[in-house]
Amino acid sequence: MSLETDGGSFEPPPSLFAPPLRRLLVGRRALWASALSSALILGGLVAVFYVAPGGASVRYFFFNPHMMWLAFIGDPANGISSVGLGLLTNIWMFLVAEALVLVFGLLIAWTRISRSPVLFPFRLLATLYTDIFRGIPILLVVFMVGFGLPGLRLGFISNQSLAVYGCVALVVTYSAYVAEVFRAGIYSVPNGQLLAARSLGLTYATTMRRVILPQAVRTVIPPLLNDFISLQKDTALVSVLGAVEATQAANIFQSANFNSSGYVVASLLFLIMTIPMTRFTDHLIARDRNRRLAGA
Repeated sequence: MSLETDGGSFEPPPSLFAPPLRRLLVGRRALWASALSSALILGGLVAVFYVAPGGASVRYFFFNPHMMWLAFIGDPANGISSVGLGLLTNIWMFLVAEALVLVFGLLIAWTRISRSPVLFPFRLLATLYTDIFRGIPILLVVFMVGFGLPGLRLGFISNQSLAVYGCVALVVTYSAYVAEVFRAGIYSVPNGQLLAARSLGLTYATTMRRVILPQAVRTVIPPLLNDFISLQKDTALVSVLGAVEATQAANIFQSANFNSSGYVVASLLFLIMTIPMTRFTDHLIARDRNRRLAGA
């Protein structure tokens, strides 16, 4: 098909008038190609467990269906904890730690950006706090909190469960990271927003609460969710204290049955928890990017 113009004929590209059916076929071919490549890659990985010299041993010790089911349900009569029930400990630890981290992280960030001379000592402490607990490996914090607080012999504080001490260690560490995320989000708000609010007679605290923070929170939601995905996984670190959660239950099962299928069960359960949040984070990042580039 050609179009007549003053300068002669113009031949448009065929794709300009491609019928919907052709575009549909192209989309389906791309979908089948993606599915085929994925199947080949996954099939190659699975084949390794069958052609490798030690493949049969690995399949028995890590991917034994019968042992995986036993690890999931446990056997309390023989002192074998359930990996599935142990995950409930990970879940409540994550939910409690997430709520506390949001509160403490925001308070620390607010303290660090304050300009009041009276708050200078608190700003200094907040800076030291974030530097220290972002620099110490979280496993060491778990050890220090889990073995240090009981050793203080302070009554109620020293008589909590091991899972509670693990939760405290997670809150202490992740509050430092989340505080920096909040601070970066606050500083990302244009300074003109602050000046405009102050010109309207709003106090500094009101400006932060009603103008700056709402904008900052929308900006930092994706990085916050990434931190909370890590927090979900790091609840497994309390197993080093002896708290019975999914990872420790898998350890107990391995010690009792000399089979590591419980580790695979725990890994799958953690994936079930983290993958939905990961996809939700990707969705928020894509939506925010589309919103920012809407006028491009």
